[in-house]
Amino acid sequence: MRVHICAVGRLRKGPERDLYDDYLTRFDRTGRALALGPAQLIEVEDKKGGGMPAEAALLERAIPNGALICIMDERGRVQSSPEFAQSLGGWRDQGRQDVAFVIGGADGLDPALRDRADAALSFGKMVWPHMLVRVMLAEQLYRAASILAGGPYHRV
Repeated sequence: MRVHICAVGRLRKGPERDLYDDYLTRFDRTGRALALGPAQLIEVEDKKGGGMPAEAALLERAIPNGALICIMDERGRVQSSPEFAQSLGGWRDQGRQDVAFVIGGADGLDPALRDRADAALSFGKMVWPHMLVRVMLAEQLYRAASILAGGPYHRV
């Protein structure tokens, strides 16, 4: 199952980018044997200042046809890492070819795109910077693959 991280804005060089790249590389390596991955980042920017509706239109074009859409949203479901791994494995086992994790901009996601989502995931009640959410998602993808592989990365 291919993983697409569709996000508003550009993740520039720096510590967040280094962490993101490291965790996604680990995910691709660990997930390959589990039919998870590869993962790719698709970044969109609304250069015309159209706000959330314009960002949503760009995100919609970035999401592959037929992909399961999981939005990253503070109103989403809070899951433990093993529960997230189970969700990811379940989507794969249902025969999903693609899953798109969608991260909005500083103002969040347009309600129309939020309503279209198949799933909504939250990293807790706190609001996180959208650039940091990419790093956290990449780490959780790697952790999920490690859990599904029976690896030692995740300890309960």
